[in-house]
Amino acid sequence: MMLKIKSVQTIVAGLTFLLALLTNLLLKLQRQHNRKAQKLQTMMMIRSELDSSSSSEVDDERYGLSWRLAVESNNNVRPWKTVPARCYKHVENYILDGQYELDMNIIVDEIIFYAKSQIPVPSNKDAWILDVDDTCISNIPYYKNKRFGCEPFDSTMFKAWINKGMCPANPVVLRLFKTLIQKGFKVFLLTGRYEGTLAKITMDNLHSQGFIGYQRLILRRRA
Repeated sequence: MMLKIKSVQTIVAGLTFLLALLTNLLLKLQRQHNRKAQKLQTMMMIRSELDSSSSSEVDDERYGLSWRLAVESNNNVRPWKTVPARCYKHVENYILDGQYELDMNIIVDEIIFYAKSQIPVPSNKDAWILDVDDTCISNIPYYKNKRFGCEPFDSTMFKAWINKGMCPANPVVLRLFKTLIQKGFKVFLLTGRYEGTLAKITMDNLHSQGFIGYQRLILRRRA
């Protein structure tokens, strides 16, 4: 009798052990399943956020293209003091990624093609007039710090930037300028900078960037 009882106890103990082992295995598999499900859910959330972000960037890029077209088409936009925030990446990419320079090169190539077909006559009053700021020399470093116009224009900071005399030449316009000078044309430079305070720094800046040989720099005079 005692032998039977011990046999039953052994069997029960074995079954209990197997049950505990099976329970632990099921719990382990459940935890693994939960971790995989949580990981999958996280990945789906990240993908959803990326898709949403990508969609938003595309929408902003399209908006930037449309807004720029409206501004460039005879300024067919309500009076604005700053570039819309949605246009920031569009403007930044346009200016810094090469499209801005490419557009200017195409235009200047056409101008040079025309200029080379003309013969300057010393006795006439024909002249080429080029703007200074953001034509001959560039203020892109200043506007980059102002988020390309998304922040309000600050005349004090802009004047401080000018007084550094560090405006880089616009290489495309410098190419046009040198072509005109070599052809014998009279070239005048025009700027809205004030003569009384910014004449010297502007002339020095232009000279240091290669704008040499123009007839006259015309600046604004205070009333």
